[in-house]
Amino acid sequence: MAFIKKPVTGMRDILPDEMAVRSYLMSVIRETYSKYGFSSLETPVVEHIENLTGKQGGENEKLIFKIMKRGEKLGQEEASLKNGDFDALADSGLRYDLTLPLARYYANNAAKLPQPFKALQMGPVFRADRPQRGRFRQFVQCDIDILGDDTSLAEKELILATSEALDAIGFDKYDFKIIINDRRILYGMLSYAGFPEEDAQKILIILDKADKIGPEGVDEELLSEGYSEESVKRLRGLLEAASGGEGLSRLAQMTGEPAMEAACRNVSDIMESVRAVKSRHINIEFAPTLVRGMGYYTGTIFEIQISDFGSSVGGGGRYDKMIGRFTGKDVPAVGFSIGFERIMTILMENGFKIPSRSKKTAYLVEKGMGAERIGEIMDEASRRRGDGETILVTWMNKNKKFQKEQLLKEGYEEFKDFYKEALKK
Repeated sequence: MAFIKKPVTGMRDILPDEMAVRSYLMSVIRETYSKYGFSSLETPVVEHIENLTGKQGGENEKLIFKIMKRGEKLGQEEASLKNGDFDALADSGLRYDLTLPLARYYANNAAKLPQPFKALQMGPVFRADRPQRGRFRQFVQCDIDILGDDTSLAEKELILATSEALDAIGFDKYDFKIIINDRRILYGMLSYAGFPEEDAQKILIILDKADKIGPEGVDEELLSEGYSEESVKRLRGLLEAASGGEGLSRLAQMTGEPAMEAACRNVSDIMESVRAVKSRHINIEFAPTLVRGMGYYTGTIFEIQISDFGSSVGGGGRYDKMIGRFTGKDVPAVGFSIGFERIMTILMENGFKIPSRSKKTAYLVEKGMGAERIGEIMDEASRRRGDGETILVTWMNKNKKFQKEQLLKEGYEEFKDFYKEALKK
């Protein structure tokens, strides 16, 4: 049977021109984050299955690539296999995001880390999702997190650093905006409207569809689930009151709940500080229907949106309870993730070019050149590389015109031809 040359569905081969852009973007993002004091780290792509299925990842837990037990351990599960209990065959899986592995990393290494810890992690994650534009089964995430700070200063730093990273790669021309909410506001609205507390997650999933199905669609779906007209009407009243410039203060006044008031102050405080950064323009707005799907969020949540892309290109939030699942003691934590693949999709579709790179020159050497002369050519190339230039030394093809056309597509601007005949002069 012949080998299959195409990648597995949802995975892809990356060609050199795109790989150059990816490497450039990653270096700019990493450099920007390092200016804010974030420290790079790395975690394994494989995690314990107990961690991955711990009801922290929301819908993503249905998309885990599970890894079967091996050797004798797999043999001991023969009965499970016969009974169709396939979950018992897995003892690990590929990570579906970088947040859960970071929480485990921190729980295991906290004594060796500065407090608070500003973490930077970039790497591949895996989800058995349906591939579509900007969405793959293997994709890169770029995360920054602050662990050990329970104040809104952490959120402010994350928002500033992330927006600056996007500006630095030229994404500012797409007029992205950061929308912000707080999970405590969402829960407060549901409680005030009279929805059952145990149905909160189910209702939030419906509310999260507001951008796609509109307010009327949300109301209709809630009513179809059997919730009372009074509760749906009260929730709609809160959402309408929350729109506009004074939405947060109106929400706090209407509910009168201390937890709601604290959450509204938190969001208002974050936006006020971010807008006060006069050296940069950051478009930040409160969005009462922003939910985010992860089950681990406990407070502030945020997303990056642009008008010509159907879904968010980044997001994050506060997850103060996750580390406690490992240690028994809660640690405040908040993170922001850039949707690297979606941003790459947008930039590549719009013909993104890497700015101000060093000049690229190709040395085309006629075949049959003597060893000494090739050494001289390589010495010259080495000296120019030392001056910061990019020099390619390669054999000259018979169809030199086509060869140069291909090299021009790769960004080579200058060509230097070396012929054997030159040695005779």
